[in-house]
Amino acid sequence: MPASPVPDLLVPDLLVLGGDVVTMDASRTVWRQGGVAIAGGGIIAVDRAEALRARWPAAPVLEAGGGLITPGLVNAHQHLTGDPLVRSLIPDRQSSDESIFGWAVPIHGAHTADDDELSATLTAVESLKYGTTTVVEAGTVAHPFRVAAGLAHAGIRAAVGCWGWDVADAPYAAPTDEVLARQAAVLDGLPKGGLVEGWVTLVGHDLASDALLAGAADLARRRGVGMTMHISPTEADVAAYLRRSRRRPLLHLADLGVLGPHLLLSHAVWLDDAEMDALLTSDTAVAYCPWAYLRLAQGVSRAGRHAEMVLRGGRVALGCDAPNAGDLPDIHRAAALAAGLARDMSLDAHRFGADTAFALATIDGARAIGMADRIGSLEVGKRADLVVHDPHSAPFLVVGDPALHLVWGTDGRSVRDVVVDGRVVVRDGRCVSVDEDALRREARASQAALLARAGLTPRPAWPVR
Repeated sequence: MPASPVPDLLVPDLLVLGGDVVTMDASRTVWRQGGVAIAGGGIIAVDRAEALRARWPAAPVLEAGGGLITPGLVNAHQHLTGDPLVRSLIPDRQSSDESIFGWAVPIHGAHTADDDELSATLTAVESLKYGTTTVVEAGTVAHPFRVAAGLAHAGIRAAVGCWGWDVADAPYAAPTDEVLARQAAVLDGLPKGGLVEGWVTLVGHDLASDALLAGAADLARRRGVGMTMHISPTEADVAAYLRRSRRRPLLHLADLGVLGPHLLLSHAVWLDDAEMDALLTSDTAVAYCPWAYLRLAQGVSRAGRHAEMVLRGGRVALGCDAPNAGDLPDIHRAAALAAGLARDMSLDAHRFGADTAFALATIDGARAIGMADRIGSLEVGKRADLVVHDPHSAPFLVVGDPALHLVWGTDGRSVRDVVVDGRVVVRDGRCVSVDEDALRREARASQAALLARAGLTPRPAWPVR
């Protein structure tokens, strides 16, 4: 039987047909040689391809050709400014402080509004080509509406915010009321429910006063939007909060009334038992970026408890962080690493399978960012965000179990076509909404200019003659 059919009076704008449809619905149904019917940017039917073709013979068709059709992936933590134009240039043999104050701060200081939009466009295009259709931007410093414009141009679904912090002597800090006013302005300019919507976005760590933390949480709750901030990727936040309040970070946030379903905490690697309980009891969500913690030597294999969060019913999504931390915005890679770490750290092969990891990348990730009513699965009534994996790509020369294949057997390079909100944005491996060749030329020219303005000279690991 077809999944929740709609009347034939509604004619599809597009049929995506002829692949195995991985729905990620409550039953995790897979339709062999299935298809998805799309109208007005939403899904109106999921069924066998032959049934959909017979029902709407005149509708335009995107042929999957035997590939896998999946929901678009969710990236819950991605930096879109600062790093993208200097990708793979910040040295990895240095401390976090050297990376932040020697590189990130001057780069952000030299970033223009044009750089912000270009950086966002670059990351959106690459993300789409790897199958990510929704991204939560981790916070831009100065030009959130230019970032939103770049994301909208590429055609990706996103949440965007303007970083806020109010502690004394920090670069780009501002008074509490000014920070909250900036947050509200983003929410006004990017209303909830749009393709690119505004969120309340703080830097987090120990860079916000109690008044800002509580005020930001109150603003998010009043406006019914998400809020995101960084916390405890290393032990440094723990030490700072213990000095500040004699309480660990999440317990301090709980005391302030900041925790709750509106909040998406990025990282949360170094938590103790009491913090875990506070996180889960409050239904606070976590964006888990495993590649960044390994790349930056932050101790996730020693202290990370993200698998426990998932198995205890917590809201967890995957993220890729920054182009000099998690590096590639490919959620398939993050899902495989999350599963591998969970299994190896526990020495339990039964504990955390590929099916769990792919759920974090799709429906459970959508639940963590508060969008499961719209995205994360291929079901009637949801927005039409989907991905077609190329059946002729090397990973799909032999067909495996879809759950295993999508996590262990492939990555974003097998993505062929991507649809966001019913619009085809990637076709045959190329972004159709942006001129990729022109984007490449602009990015390379802008990188050189940005480095010159920031007074930075790259230090290659190997001699370049």
